[in-house]
Amino acid sequence: MPDGTQPELEVPVAPPENQLAAWAYFPSTVYTIEKPEFLKTVKEVSDERLKIAKASKKLDPIYPAIMTDNLFTDARMEEFTKFVGQTAWNILQSQGYAMDHLATSFESMWTQEHHKHSLMEQHVHGFGVQLVGFYFIEVPEKSSNVVFHDPRAGKVQSNLPEANMAMATPASNAIHFNPKPGLLMFANSWLPHSFGRHAANKPMKFVHFNLTVQLAQQPACAIPPAAEIV
Repeated sequence: MPDGTQPELEVPVAPPENQLAAWAYFPSTVYTIEKPEFLKTVKEVSDERLKIAKASKKLDPIYPAIMTDNLFTDARMEEFTKFVGQTAWNILQSQGYAMDHLATSFESMWTQEHHKHSLMEQHVHGFGVQLVGFYFIEVPEKSSNVVFHDPRAGKVQSNLPEANMAMATPASNAIHFNPKPGLLMFANSWLPHSFGRHAANKPMKFVHFNLTVQLAQQPACAIPPAAEIV
């Protein structure tokens, strides 16, 4: 062809008796919802805690990021934490887990401020964590993308070249999300995640949280009086 392209191949359609039934199991799901109504309070608390963190730690030129201590105990975060906790419970129940006698709770919740050239390496969260998530506060142009990676080592090892890396297909090894202020994200803790290199001159700020589960409070058993010894 004059322009260097190849003619499209005609793919024959299989007759009905040769069409396969496809069964998709063991999914990896990322959940998103826009909740800008929490931005004002979460930003206020985050900025206060970041100021405290900056007072005791200088910005590392190699790893230019600042992290706060835990936020979920701050009373001002109550509406946000209730929404996140209940949503996490709903996600686990919808995935088929027996949640009737379980309650979600925060293992950790902290704000991160990433400066130019900062990134987050691919990792997962263990120690009983069931769900992880992010709430984005400030996202300047050229900010990092959130990346979720295929958790199946065997598939990654034996993967063939992708026909189109811009398309999300069963062949994909990673999926990118473009964050925005007010975006809330959830994923199972075993799903590896990372952040690309931050290219903006202004910092990017977001809350990162981990949730675990525990037995819901049960009514205490009555303690009988001590037996009389005769």
